[in-house]
This record gives sequence, structure tokens and C-alpha cells, in this order.
Amino acid sequence: MKNKKIDKPWGYEELIELNDKYCLKKLFMKKGNRCSLQFHEKKLETIYVLNGNLTIELNKEIILLKPTDSITISVGQVHRMSAVDTDVLYLESSTPELDDVVRVEDDFGRS
Repeated sequence: MKNKKIDKPWGYEELIELNDKYCLKKLFMKKGNRCSLQFHEKKLETIYVLNGNLTIELNKEIILLKPTDSITISVGQVHRMSAVDTDVLYLESSTPELDDVVRVEDDFGRS
């Protein structure tokens, strides 16, 4: 499965590569939006910012990532990405467990 665009309430994600070893996505988040507060039971992911400023809430700490900054989010870490003051384009490289999302809180009522 490659180059599949998935619309999200906060923007979109484009699946670039998914195989049995890893997943690579390009994500666009509209200014003023954020994804759900979530964690993963198996999935390990690394975020790399291409354009804009991405705010990450990670275990109740606030981290600002600018273009070329990256961070790795370990299994079990509660996190949320936000586009506070700019639109944001970023890459997510992860292990391939796409359905491993446990939502703690969601602005759009998703469970």
C-alpha cells in the first residue's frame, strides 16, 4: 500500500510506505488543530518536521519542533501533536502497527 491519502479532521496523512518492517507517512496539520492525546502499545515512531512549527505534548511536557527537528516517541508514551501558530508538514516513520492507537482524549469525538 503506497501513496494513500487519508483525510483527517485536522488535515491529512499520506501513506508513503507500509511493509512488514516499517511505515512512512507524510502528515499535514492545519494551523489551530491538534490530533488526539494518545499512546501506543506496540508502535514506536519518529517525527521529523519539514515545514512549520510542531508542538508536541509528551508525557505532560511541551516540546516545540521546528523544521529539521526530530523526536522519537517510545511505546507507552502519552503524546499529542499540535499546529499552534503555523500549518505543519512532517514525516512520521514508525513500526508498522497502524491500528495501534489508544486515544485518551480527542477534540473530534473519536474513540
